Amino acid sequence: MHALRLLDLTLPSPVENLALDFALLEELDECGGDPILRFWESDRHFVVLGPSCRPIDDVDVAACEQNDVPVLRRASGGGTVLQGPGCLSYALVLPLTWDPRLANIHSTNQFILERMATALHRWEPATVFQGVSDLAIGGRKVSGNAQRRKRNALLFHGTILYAMESDLIARYLKHPARQPEYRNDRPHEAFLRTIDASPGDLKQVIAEVWNAHSPLALWPEARMVDSIRNIIERTNGDSITARNAENTISVAEEES
Repeated sequence: MHALRLLDLTLPSPVENLALDFALLEELDECGGDPILRFWESDRHFVVLGPSCRPIDDVDVAACEQNDVPVLRRASGGGTVLQGPGCLSYALVLPLTWDPRLANIHSTNQFILERMATALHRWEPATVFQGVSDLAIGGRKVSGNAQRRKRNALLFHGTILYAMESDLIARYLKHPARQPEYRNDRPHEAFLRTIDASPGDLKQVIAEVWNAHSPLALWPEARMVDSIRNIIERTNGDSITARNAENTISVAEEES
């Protein structure tokens, strides 16, 4: 298996962290380069909407506003999630020619998630690819994932719950109208679970299964202003989020 470059980098704000995943995709799609595995974990909670999700349907907006929890929208597929402490985020940024199993959405989900499940077998041998793009243990979801495809490259990113409790997720996210069949309409508290592993150990084992050891020397800082702005435009509505994100753009422009 061809080696990946490793980027273990968490930026200061939620919008910057989300934007970097997409900046890495744009860079690889337009300029080529090595495939990348990135890890990050926000030190504050925030909600991320899927591209077609509506805050009124998925989010307890009042609770988010009361606790200053930003609500952002990503360009990749999937549903609404809560991210933050106790939730390890990872991203694979791959050329479409890297493996024939990246040819379409369904084969990509199966290829990547079966390998991710292999990594989690270190702690939970019963971890399986389930639903459309989940990893589950005994029918309870421990990882949600999504992808964004371009002409020459794709972004596959997801989260692994290792210390984020389901009651916290239920505080900010409503019961979803759309859900995988295996959920059986269970509430968050009965559907989600964590994996008993440290983030450092998770990163080490996941890097091993993807042969990602050499660090990525440079990341596309010049693309960050546009990438942040794209997220703000997609978010389209939450004034607290928009104000904080606009401040982030101003800082990024000053630093570029």
